[in-house]
Amino acid sequence: MLPLQRIWASQSVLLKMWIVFLAAVFAAMPLSHAVQANETSYTPVPYEEIGSILSHHVQQSDRVSMEVIGQSALGHDLYEVVISEPGVDLEEVKAMRKEMLQNPGKIREWIDQNPDFKVPLMINGSIHGNEYPGVDAILKLIERFAYQHDETTKRILQHNVLVFNVVVNPDGRILGTRQNGNGFDINRDHVTLSQPEAVANVDLITEWNPMVHLDLHGFVKRSDDYPGLIEPCTIPHNPNYEYDLFIAFALDQAEAMEAELVANKENFETDLYRNMKGTHIPYRDAEDGWDDYPPIFTPMYAMHHGVYGYTLETPTNSVDGVEWHYNAVMGALKFATDHKVEMTRNQLEIFRRGVEFDHVYHEEGFFPKAYVLPVDPVDPTATVKAVKALLRHDVDVMEAEEAFTVDGKTYGRGTYVVKLDQAKRSLANTLLWDGEDISDQAGAMYDISAWNLPDLWGFEAIPTHDTIDVPLKEVENVETEGALVGEGPYEIPNSSVGAVALVNQIMSANFSVYRGGNGHYYVEGDGRDALRRIVQQSGITLHTKAIPDDAEALDAVNVAILDDGGQHGTRTALKQLGFNVTEIEPSEITERGLDDVDVLVVNGSGQHRSAAYRERIHAFLSNGGKYVAIGAGASGVAVDLGLTDTTVHTAGRSGRDSNGVVHVHYRDTSLTAGYGERDVGFVYNPVWYTDIEDDRVVASYADQDFFKAGFWKNSEVAAGQPVIIKGHHPGVTLIGLEVGFRAHPEYLYRLLSNVIYPGRETVLTTADGTKERVARFKRDGELKNDEVARSLMTHLTAVARYEEEGVADKVVKHMHGFKRLLEHQRENGWITEKAYTVLKGDADSLIAKWDR
Repeated sequence: MLPLQRIWASQSVLLKMWIVFLAAVFAAMPLSHAVQANETSYTPVPYEEIGSILSHHVQQSDRVSMEVIGQSALGHDLYEVVISEPGVDLEEVKAMRKEMLQNPGKIREWIDQNPDFKVPLMINGSIHGNEYPGVDAILKLIERFAYQHDETTKRILQHNVLVFNVVVNPDGRILGTRQNGNGFDINRDHVTLSQPEAVANVDLITEWNPMVHLDLHGFVKRSDDYPGLIEPCTIPHNPNYEYDLFIAFALDQAEAMEAELVANKENFETDLYRNMKGTHIPYRDAEDGWDDYPPIFTPMYAMHHGVYGYTLETPTNSVDGVEWHYNAVMGALKFATDHKVEMTRNQLEIFRRGVEFDHVYHEEGFFPKAYVLPVDPVDPTATVKAVKALLRHDVDVMEAEEAFTVDGKTYGRGTYVVKLDQAKRSLANTLLWDGEDISDQAGAMYDISAWNLPDLWGFEAIPTHDTIDVPLKEVENVETEGALVGEGPYEIPNSSVGAVALVNQIMSANFSVYRGGNGHYYVEGDGRDALRRIVQQSGITLHTKAIPDDAEALDAVNVAILDDGGQHGTRTALKQLGFNVTEIEPSEITERGLDDVDVLVVNGSGQHRSAAYRERIHAFLSNGGKYVAIGAGASGVAVDLGLTDTTVHTAGRSGRDSNGVVHVHYRDTSLTAGYGERDVGFVYNPVWYTDIEDDRVVASYADQDFFKAGFWKNSEVAAGQPVIIKGHHPGVTLIGLEVGFRAHPEYLYRLLSNVIYPGRETVLTTADGTKERVARFKRDGELKNDEVARSLMTHLTAVARYEEEGVADKVVKHMHGFKRLLEHQRENGWITEKAYTVLKGDADSLIAKWDR
């Protein structure tokens, strides 16, 4: 066998699958910095030079204005450039676009009489930082429209205002990465708004309400004859769109961009571009796999604002790649100019349907009349966050000035109401609805298919098809203040991310905090003035309640997250929960161990399984550390490290595009405090576990109708299967749910804090479960013969009876005897080291459980 073959044969199945996957991905990807033969060398304009370039244009051209609209995750400026004819009142243009939302009929009549109005057209540069040509094409476009006087330039400016988000992702451009400096893909963050670049992008869209939005990307080459890609997209389309009005012009505009590329192909340098016959348009040229379903991408998000939104994917990272973007944008601008009035009329019709609650494209009843958002008087933080997000998204939110009853339920004064007789009902509904199971609507999906804010952020949004008859006032901003009620001690409910963050903030201020067996937290009433100031900022009201007898004091915890590529959302979740988080490299663990760490969180692919690394992890657990594995990759590593011998399942070859909101059966344990018996979870590349005894199971997918919304073919195979389990060691927890996914499912974050702060952790181990493990070890050859298994079973049968009768001292006594028996069997070589370690751990757990 050749050396390479020996290496390959020695790898685990998971590693082999990962290597094959990476090889396929890289084979399909163009080389980012490769330049084709006979092509002019391409050096992207450095970010550091862009500010001065733009300032120069502002000084030299009376058409150009520039504004810094925010800073990136690493503090780099985000530039907006606006180009218009000299003397144009830009605020007036914005005001007209706002008026379109309020009075679409009135504006429709006005534009019929005033066809010389101007519309904003928006172009985004390189939201993925290492897709360099987008920004360079924008710089070329800015230079043209700042100075040129040809008829095409003048005509476009006569009818339009050009708005450029010049460098959406400065961090990525500087670092050479797709993601920003926090490790996030900004083009997945427009619903969550966890990153400053996405916030700036959304603010720009809601400020201008553009007619067209072009998002410049790279790199796609489906064929040599049709390089690049221009949307519109394949099925399934988000059902909240007024898609009939969008597609009436979207395909024609895409083909106009394609025609502009072909008409100018002689201006390109390389044969790939000079010989092109067109470009790939998914709506026209593909069945599925490039969909516009989720509102997380910039163009799809913009479409919910009534915008004609397009992703443009240049074929290569090159001079020709820049030219491709430049020509495609010019084709879009020319088309928008030629069809400005008709396209604006369609936008106005989108808004009219919303304002008048008219179901032209949708079946009657598709949209509820309103959503009711009740406010928890103790912990309103999740609802308040939702309302603030809705307002940022330009969704109208109202507040009830009196109590009211709808659908037989009464809601108090101050309840929030989102009525769907508004221009942007498409966006309001897609953010607040339950979603749908679209598994049978396509063969594959490009990305997520469920994002349900109420479920995944942890607030109520109750749809109603009845009229809400109560005085309502418009909400412009939301401010809340927490309070202390009574003399203390105070209960902090385990109800939200904000509540756990408050716990950590109080602890950092040197207050003693306790966690009760009910999962809630408690703080003494001493130092009330200082405590009140902290609580006021939290927005949570703390009521006086006695500290339960079973409550245990919490200590400050050192949390580390493994830096192996999958940690960004989970790291953000831990920080939002108020934990101080250290990122640690696998090599650091191998070299020096985890002596200064209390909890290690692993949420990546985790290709680290060396003997030295394994030894460090087991020593960490023996010293009382906690190990949390999240997702398929981390769970597979936990198996390889000997932390569990469960079988880890994923959704198979299609697993990467399987995702959604699921119903989960959470058992009543300290790890699931704050969650209902039938509650929700979120999966991406879904995971479940088998070959695991019942006393290791913390939570399972619900037995029936567990898949609520998203895309997961053949999901029924996972019904009732475990999705959160304990490992051999009581400090090991495996979570198959994506609790920190892109910093979005905040409702699930508390599964992390429950692991970190369990108080007296629920010991799940039972004698019956241990008997099942003995039977499995016998079956797998881990025990030498039947007599070895029989002697172990005899002890455990007695212990199971004592457990049922609640005779604690008998349980403890017999488990000490069980440990002596294990030691005897080990010394004689009758039991493997694996079986000995697992069963001894069970004995220790049972002793700890009953010796209280």
